[in-house]
Amino acid sequence: MKKIFIFLMAFITTQVVFSQANDSTKTQAPVLMPGMTGPLTANPEPLKLQAGFLGDIYVSGVVSSLTQWQSNTYPGDKKFQTDISNAQVFIQKTDGIFQFFLQVGGYSIPAIGAPYFRSVKATDGFYGMFPQGYLKLAPSKNLSLLVGKLSTLMGAEYTFSFENMNIQRGLLWNQENAVNRGVQVNYTTGPLALSLSYNDGFYSKKYNWIWGSATYTINGNNTLAFISCGNTKITNISTLATPLYQNNSQMYALIYTRTSGQWTIVPYLQYTFVPKSIKIGTTQNATTPSAALLVRYAVPNSGFSFPLRLEYINTTGSASKGAPNLLYGQGSNASSVTLTPTYQYKRFFGRSEFSFVQANKVTSGSVFGLNGTEKTQTRFVLEVGMLF
Repeated sequence: MKKIFIFLMAFITTQVVFSQANDSTKTQAPVLMPGMTGPLTANPEPLKLQAGFLGDIYVSGVVSSLTQWQSNTYPGDKKFQTDISNAQVFIQKTDGIFQFFLQVGGYSIPAIGAPYFRSVKATDGFYGMFPQGYLKLAPSKNLSLLVGKLSTLMGAEYTFSFENMNIQRGLLWNQENAVNRGVQVNYTTGPLALSLSYNDGFYSKKYNWIWGSATYTINGNNTLAFISCGNTKITNISTLATPLYQNNSQMYALIYTRTSGQWTIVPYLQYTFVPKSIKIGTTQNATTPSAALLVRYAVPNSGFSFPLRLEYINTTGSASKGAPNLLYGQGSNASSVTLTPTYQYKRFFGRSEFSFVQANKVTSGSVFGLNGTEKTQTRFVLEVGMLF
C-alpha cells in the first residue's frame, strides 16, 4: 500500500507540472465514471491525453485517508485506527463506438455494523488492485454493451467511500453485491433507461446471476428506479467477497430520487429472499424486508453539505428451523442513523461522520463486542482527501 501511495503522489505531481506546461490538456468534458452521488464532486478538468488512434484518454483519481473510533469492537478489530481509504487512478475513453474504463489502486470499504478491514486486506480480499473496469461498445447514444468487472445495478449506494453521501456503507448495502464480472446491455428510450446484465453475482466466478433495472425520469427533479436480480443456480462458494447466503439470494429494490434546490431526498425499499437449500445447509427460507432514507442539504455557495442516512432492516426465519443468519442472528433486526457533515474546497475535501447501530432480537455471539453480545455500536470517522 505504501508503494501505491508513493506512485499516486508522483502521478499527481506529474499531472500538475504537465497541466501547467500545456493548458490544452485540460477539458471541461464530464468524466462519467466512477459514479458519484455527491456531495463530493469529481475534477471538472481531468487530465486529457492524446492517445493516437484511441483518441482522447482522460485520467483522474482519488487519494484519501480516514481515522476511526468505534465502541464494542469485533474480535480482531481496533477501537481506534487510521488507514488509507482510497488510493485509486481512473483511466477512461468516453466517446466513440469503442470506449473503456479502468480503475486501479487500493481501497478500504468501511460499512456500519460490520468489522473494518484495513485497505491492504480489503484490496486483497475483495476485488484486487483492479476492482472495476470494462470495455464498452456504443453503436448509438441510446445503446451500449459493457464487458468486464462491473459495478452492481442494485441499491442506492456505490462501493467506495468517495462516491457516496456517507463515508461508510449502510445496513442495506451489506446485503447487496458490489462488483461482478459479466456483460451488461444498456438502452434508453425517451425518459426510460433499461439495463440487463448476466454475471457472477457476488464475485463468485460462477456465471448464473441475471439482473435487470428500469429507471424512469419523471421530470428534471424526480426519478423512479426498480431493480431486480437473482441467482439461477445454488452455489456453495464462500469468501470475503462472496457471502454464502447472499450469493444465493434474490434481490429487489424500489428507489425514488427527488432533487429540489439544495435538497436531495432518496427514500428506498429493498427486499432479499434466500431460498432454503441442503446444498448451503439451510432448511427454511429467509428474507430481509428493509427501508432507508438518504437526505442531503447543500449550503449555498459554501462548500458545506450535510448528508443524513436512516435505515431499518428486518430478517425472517428461525435458527431451530434451519434458516440462514442474514444479520445478527435468525429473526434479528437493526436500525441505524448516520450523519456526515462534509466540506469540499476545489479538489480537496474533509468530512466527519457519526453513526449508530441498534440491533434487536439478536442471537448471543452474533452481535458486537469481543463476546458478540453487545447490541449497539457507535462510530466516529474523519476522512480527508483529494479528487484529482
